[in-house]
Amino acid sequence: MGIIYGLVLVIFISVGLSVLTAAKDHYVAGFFKMFASTGFILLCVQAGGINSTYGLVILAGLILSWWGDLFLISRSAPIFMMGLVAFLLAHVAYCVAFVLHGIALSPALYALGIMFLLGAPVIYWLYPYLGKMRVPVLSYMSVITLMVVLAAATAFVTSHYVILAGAFLFYGSDIFVARDRFVGEHRSNALVGLPMYYLGQILLAFSAIYGS
Repeated sequence: MGIIYGLVLVIFISVGLSVLTAAKDHYVAGFFKMFASTGFILLCVQAGGINSTYGLVILAGLILSWWGDLFLISRSAPIFMMGLVAFLLAHVAYCVAFVLHGIALSPALYALGIMFLLGAPVIYWLYPYLGKMRVPVLSYMSVITLMVVLAAATAFVTSHYVILAGAFLFYGSDIFVARDRFVGEHRSNALVGLPMYYLGQILLAFSAIYGS
């Protein structure tokens, strides 16, 4: 566990440095961000991510997220789209992992209703700002919503609520990414969104320990 705690510490130090340097040098901040993203991949491996099917699929999602983080450093619209696709595939991987881990229909339906109530105001707020990105962004939001729903379903069955916490933090962090890209750049987006994102990924990476 000592290595796991050490990796978590390194991740959050890197996230802090990324936030602190973001206003001065976007690419230096991006370097620290990628250092943190490499950390959650190593954390998953250390937690047993290569020892079970569930762990391997979670690891695949984390690797896809690493690529998404890399692409999102760029401010170019086409490269941003590549990042969106990478994260969409990461969420698909997480969905597969949660189904493999075990789900139940009833909690999934309850979670779907809750996520609809939470997501509808977000879509209403973002929609006027999306322009040509409306279809890709709304498609992405549908997939990440499904990911949270399935996380809730598997948490109910297995009592591994760390999975739901990780998925929900990831969902919340994406609201700040969307705000930064489409509504307006502000330091608060990174200040709140990045810690949420990395804590979510840490929890999902750590959940590999539940694989069998």
